[in-house]
Amino acid sequence: MKKQSITVLGAGSWGTALAILLAKNGHDVLLWGRNKEKIDAMHHAGENTFFLPGIPFPETLSVSSNLQYAVAHSDELLLVVPSHAFRDTLLQVSAIEPSMQSISWATKGLEPDTYKMLHQVVDEVFPDLTKKAVISGPTFATEVAMGSPTAVTIAANDISYAQHLSELLCNATFRPYISHDIIGLEIGGAAKNIMAIAAGIADGLGYGANTRAALITRGLHEISRLCHKLGGENQTMMGLSGLGDLLLTCTDDQSRNRRMGLAISTGKSIEQAEVEIKQVVEGVQAAKQIYSLAQKLNIEMPIVEQVYQVLYQGLSPQKAVQNLLTREYKTE
Repeated sequence: MKKQSITVLGAGSWGTALAILLAKNGHDVLLWGRNKEKIDAMHHAGENTFFLPGIPFPETLSVSSNLQYAVAHSDELLLVVPSHAFRDTLLQVSAIEPSMQSISWATKGLEPDTYKMLHQVVDEVFPDLTKKAVISGPTFATEVAMGSPTAVTIAANDISYAQHLSELLCNATFRPYISHDIIGLEIGGAAKNIMAIAAGIADGLGYGANTRAALITRGLHEISRLCHKLGGENQTMMGLSGLGDLLLTCTDDQSRNRRMGLAISTGKSIEQAEVEIKQVVEGVQAAKQIYSLAQKLNIEMPIVEQVYQVLYQGLSPQKAVQNLLTREYKTE
């Protein structure tokens, strides 16, 4: 397609991977990060030495810590900042470009204090926005940046906008599918991290493949129940942004959330684990958020409840597994 000018906001591993992908597709891409020192280091190294070392930037990828310049640069704006910085970044963008008509994001999670879905935050900051989309699916940043075959889902309020984003992103190794279920993608992307912590705990305790399979299957059921209650579609949970993302993050040690669970199983604190992982572990906050939502909406989510109690109420991982196994018997 015609060359586009695209700004990616968020220079973490996932934002960098998407920027590399888009630049490889021939687009003029600007990657923005708020930390000037790190951005300057990336500029001089020609790669993101902090999160994706050894993967060089394409010639059409540049970096900047100047948000006003970054926003002015783009025909298309893609947000990939952490969920806790999502609203603040949007507010800064709105001060620069208040009449923006389209925006997309690949951030996963809920807003920390309000527990709102990210499309609700977008609606509050940009009430007149005509086109919005979320990108989600089973993706490890390193594999995307290296060109490993990957598939994602793009959900938008306007299918033509989803198609446009698909054309920007797709190539021989990256395949986007299209959906209209923004809520489903957002819930799948937020809740799967809690299940990955649970899977890491179970594997760390030595419970084996049977336990992991049961956790993934019942975890998907819990997420689907929440998705349906919030207005999403259960069919979405059987796709890339539901089952696909859940399988990925529960079964591979590239997952920060799975590694958090493994660390917790050995008796390490959240703080000790985060020091070792060296990146934000979204599932820790998501456990608090999703547990609170489930309580508010009167939705039964036993795996989420046990992870929450392990992380925030001092429950031992062994006791959490016992609690799940001794629950009242039910039909599937």
